[in-house]
Amino acid sequence: MTSTEPTVFVVDDDDQARESICALATSMNVRSESFSSAEDFLHSYENDRPGCLVSDLRLPGMSGLELLTRLRERNITLPTVLLTAYARTPVTVEAMKKGALTILDKPYHDDDLWQAIREALAEDASRRNERQWRQDVHARLARLNAAERDVLERILEGKPNKVIAQELAVSVRTVENRRHDILVKMRAGSVAELVRMVVQSGDDPASVRTRPPQD
Repeated sequence: MTSTEPTVFVVDDDDQARESICALATSMNVRSESFSSAEDFLHSYENDRPGCLVSDLRLPGMSGLELLTRLRERNITLPTVLLTAYARTPVTVEAMKKGALTILDKPYHDDDLWQAIREALAEDASRRNERQWRQDVHARLARLNAAERDVLERILEGKPNKVIAQELAVSVRTVENRRHDILVKMRAGSVAELVRMVVQSGDDPASVRTRPPQD
């Protein structure tokens, strides 16, 4: 059964290095799983498991950089700490572009790795909370009926109630009532909060009107 606990996934072909990192994770009261190759990790990892990845840069077979590429191809956003004894500026830049959160030079201090893991786990939790929030907002938008979506689209365009009423050929009171219902369904305390919510969720205002309502 897949664990929902945050896990430190350790990828290193050195047995002693893997054991050391796992021991550090245990001292942080965080579970860990170790793999001797990137291929083994990719084969075992189930998408969306929470945690972070700690990987050596040089590995037999697939390298740490290639592993980052594969993760991106699979839309896996697991925050990654790369460990390397061969840090060079081009490699560092490429690793960061591929999504590495932190790169630590070997030999590293346990305190530095501890901090890197803490930051990676915090980043993963933040990303997951953000993703859940966006999904919640999208679900609320999908519950709006067609009339409410017509009003919302125009609210997002900054139009006042009177203009919205004219465009929709309804009374201002009707627009006000629909706006109230939108705020309730979206759980927004004000129009400003509503607009900020939709914009930050990444929803295209132009698509709101065409999204089919959900019961």
